[in-house]
Amino acid sequence: MSHLSQSALSRRDFLALTGASVAAAAFPQTASAQAQLPAAELTSLTLKQASDLIKSKKVTSLDLTRACLDRIDKYEPVLNAFITVTAEKALAQAREMDAETAKGKRRGPLHGIPIALKDNIDTAGIRTTAASLLFAERIPIEDAEVLRKLKSAGAVILGKLNMAIFAGSTLSTYYKPAINPWAPDRTTAGSSTGSAVAVISEMCFGALGTDTRGSIRGPAGVCGLVGLKPTYGRVSNRGVIPYIWSLDTVGPMTRTVEDAAIMLQAIAGYDVADPSTVNQPVPDYVSGMKRAVKSLRIGTPSVPYFNDLSEEFRPAVHEA
Repeated sequence: MSHLSQSALSRRDFLALTGASVAAAAFPQTASAQAQLPAAELTSLTLKQASDLIKSKKVTSLDLTRACLDRIDKYEPVLNAFITVTAEKALAQAREMDAETAKGKRRGPLHGIPIALKDNIDTAGIRTTAASLLFAERIPIEDAEVLRKLKSAGAVILGKLNMAIFAGSTLSTYYKPAINPWAPDRTTAGSSTGSAVAVISEMCFGALGTDTRGSIRGPAGVCGLVGLKPTYGRVSNRGVIPYIWSLDTVGPMTRTVEDAAIMLQAIAGYDVADPSTVNQPVPDYVSGMKRAVKSLRIGTPSVPYFNDLSEEFRPAVHEA
């Protein structure tokens, strides 16, 4: 694996460090062989692959968590994806999930999976800053509803991720800005910058971002991820520092569509304490992926959204 320079991660370096994903297809099937796998091969797994290995007891949550934390230690000084890393808490959660696995208890596909959260999502006892000096020492006393759901599903929380200050449209942050690992001189878009960087750099298997007018979709697009802004009201905003309360939406950022469906399944649902949510049944998103697309239609608003679309890009937009 290539070593990072002290200043930036080159495209060649990044391709080298993510290249181990090819090896995941030939993942060894015995527990003894699993123990010998390098951390890079563990972190290159998709969330679903990692989940299946935990379920079959071929890998532990502690293995995955340590691999992610090692990767954070190595690359975080360059990439600035995290504002707060909660290593000890994450290891304790992983041990708890492994103890449940040993007893035959499984909470679902997120059981024991290391993920991370944008730093505008409240975490009880852990600072939640929204990347602002004003909130640099703000420590909530309650978890956001989405975090409560993730914990209930068995997810392991690695820490809090960098972002644009208060999830605004600029890339300003009280902390060092997150670096796009594909091209350090180019933007990570905004505002869920750390979420995108952490996932594509394999520091975690998935992350939560928030999206008001592109804050999940932009970073996902420029970093090569799946980023989803769910329908407003499908996911609770309670305990999330607001930007525009009538538009803000929490959503998953992952390396595959299947992984995004798994995360959305865990966080979606009615919250009686959040009037923005809707009391409607949550569909099975993973099964829904198998639905035929022939009958589906895509609506494209033409006015005013595409009024000023450059003629250079217009054909590409309509072709897509």
